[in-house]
Amino acid sequence: MIFHGTKEQHIGDPTETAIVLAAYNNGMPKEQLNMAYPRLAEIPFDSDRKLMTTVNRMNGKNIVIVKGAFDVLSDRCVGGNLERAGQIVESMSESALRVLAIAYKEIDRVPEKPESEELENRLQFLGLAGMIDPPRPEAKEAVAVCRKAGIRPVMITGDHIATASAIAKELGIQKEGELAITGPELDAMPEWELDEKVEKIAVYARVSPENKIRIVKAWQRKGQIVSMTGDGVNDAPALKAADIGCAMGITGTDVAKGAADMTLTDDNFATIVEAVREGRGIYANIRKVTGFLLGTNIGEVVLVFVAMLLWHKSPLMSMQLLWINLVTDSLPAIALGMEAVEPDVMNRKPRPKNESLFSHGLGIRVVLQGIMFGTLSLIAYWLGETQTASVAGGQTMAFMVLAFSQVIHAFNMRSHHSLFKTGVFTNHNLNRAVLISAALVCLVLFTPLRTAFGLVLLPGKLYLQAAGLIFVPLLVMELSKAVGLVKE
Repeated sequence: MIFHGTKEQHIGDPTETAIVLAAYNNGMPKEQLNMAYPRLAEIPFDSDRKLMTTVNRMNGKNIVIVKGAFDVLSDRCVGGNLERAGQIVESMSESALRVLAIAYKEIDRVPEKPESEELENRLQFLGLAGMIDPPRPEAKEAVAVCRKAGIRPVMITGDHIATASAIAKELGIQKEGELAITGPELDAMPEWELDEKVEKIAVYARVSPENKIRIVKAWQRKGQIVSMTGDGVNDAPALKAADIGCAMGITGTDVAKGAADMTLTDDNFATIVEAVREGRGIYANIRKVTGFLLGTNIGEVVLVFVAMLLWHKSPLMSMQLLWINLVTDSLPAIALGMEAVEPDVMNRKPRPKNESLFSHGLGIRVVLQGIMFGTLSLIAYWLGETQTASVAGGQTMAFMVLAFSQVIHAFNMRSHHSLFKTGVFTNHNLNRAVLISAALVCLVLFTPLRTAFGLVLLPGKLYLQAAGLIFVPLLVMELSKAVGLVKE
């Protein structure tokens, strides 16, 4: 614990810093305690033992002090009111307190190599320390969002089962009818029983590193994508085994970070949920851009192919096609990829890991949209050629309808919801891209540049007919969305 001005900052394991802070607040700074009662030996905390031991020189005696889980430490004690202590532990744990038990004994000499069998047995029970690690305010909402998004949160902890269950119920991780079990109970389960019950278990308490791997693999056998969070060395195997290992960036060890696929810089569960939201938004935008580009390009193929079959004429010159691709496939597509994440993205169920990019009817819609663009452009070509009695007139009409309808179609692809519900002009990047694209189309339609592109000025009524054809995709897509044919 250090101070920056009047603000204190805790560095290290939260449990250890809580003990140091409690001692400090009771007039026993750690530095003074170290000087008054020097540490002679130590056995570090181990997740299998669930204990930590030090040997200190106190009043001329060698005192072994052991702290750890009560259910582990009590078995090593030969003195003290353990029955009453057990009742207090249950009460404190049910109040979501993390409880540490403390025991001691006196030894004649300090061993050169401290061993658990020698120091952590025949102890005198001393007392209990309770501390609370309150969930962050945003954690409960994050868990609720996970539930709506089809993500199942599971708590795996070294805490007492009553403590873990109380916190899990408070956060909404453990619902009515869901189970909480301990590591020893998990050890006693054969694989088939774990596979049968794993979807009903919400809390695992007093677990070992081996337990964590078993839990991850049990969910994977169910065909689920498993993300595992952890910070300690003992979490590394499970982080490695999970589909997505997420290490804590602040409290996480280097071993955990090395084994994980990603590191959470603020150690906040809500950040993981936000990352899922952003990931879903990115994936949705990839589908939108892919559908937009393929649909419009299929339309160009249909236009040229069918026109050559029907009339043995090219409805568009190569330069005209190149300009349409340059104008419609660049800025609008890029802006569409920058679409904001839709508000209901976390209400959708997770996608199977082997699901195609063109699932939920996207592939069929792309083909149908391409046929629609091709058909509209063929109609435009026929109208232009018959009313101007020239191929150039038909090409100009087809060019105008194909280019502008594709630009307008970028708005259709923004969401599976109605454009008017999403907001016509809420994507400012797309607004600017469409304006630039429309200006570039107009540049070759209404300036002397049209000569270089083989385009001509048309009679006024053809521009009105073109406008009607240009907005057909908007009408068709809005009707499709209204009847539920367009799904994300």
